[in-house]
Amino acid sequence: MSQIAIIDYGMGNLHSVSKAVERLGFPYVITSDAEELLAADGAILPGVGAFGDAMEQLEATGLKDAVLQYAASGKPLLGICLGMQLLFSSSEEHGYHQGLNLLPGHVVRFQGEYKVPHMGWNRLSFKQPSPLFSDLEEGHVYFVHSFHARPELVSDLLATTDYYQPVTAIVGRGNVYGMQFHPEKSGDVGIKLLGNFLSLTKNGKAQVSNA
Repeated sequence: MSQIAIIDYGMGNLHSVSKAVERLGFPYVITSDAEELLAADGAILPGVGAFGDAMEQLEATGLKDAVLQYAASGKPLLGICLGMQLLFSSSEEHGYHQGLNLLPGHVVRFQGEYKVPHMGWNRLSFKQPSPLFSDLEEGHVYFVHSFHARPELVSDLLATTDYYQPVTAIVGRGNVYGMQFHPEKSGDVGIKLLGNFLSLTKNGKAQVSNA
C-alpha cells in the first residue's frame, strides 16, 4: 500500500487533509522531514495563508529543495489551495514573490466589483482528460481564496470554475497536480478527486495527463 506524505511546513490545514486520506484508506505521515518526504509514494502540499510567508517557511525548513526534488522524481505531487498556487512561478500577493516554478504562470488578485474572497460552492468545468477525472462527472466543490492562478500554458489547465470570469480550479502537468479548492471539504466530488489522485501512487509514478 502506498505511503502518502502530507508536507508540514507550518502553514497547512493538516488535520482535515489527513483525515480525508485516512478515510480513503491510504496510510499517511505528516512530515517536515525531507528524507521521509522523498521516500513517500505520493505527496500533498497543503497551504493556508499568504504566498510569500509560505515560501519563506519552505525555505526556512529546508523543504523547498525537497519538494522540487520530489517533483523531479516523477512520483505524484498534489498542491491544495495555497499549495496549488505555490506550484507556479510567482505571485503578486503583498508584493512580488517567486514560487516553486513547477508550472509557468502567475498568481493574481481578483479585481472587480464583486465580493472577494471568492468563497462558496462552484461547479467545475473539465477542460481536458485527466486521470483525476476517472469515473467522475463535473460537480460543485468548495472554494475560499482571494488570489487565483493564471497558467501560461493551456495544456496545464485541467478544470476551471466561473466567478465573474473563468477561474483556474485544477492544474496538472505530468506528475504535478494542483487544486485551488479544498477537496477534503468538497463532499463526494472532492473526495473522489482526492481518491483518484491517491490511486496514482499505487504504481509509484503518476500517469502523464498532458505533454
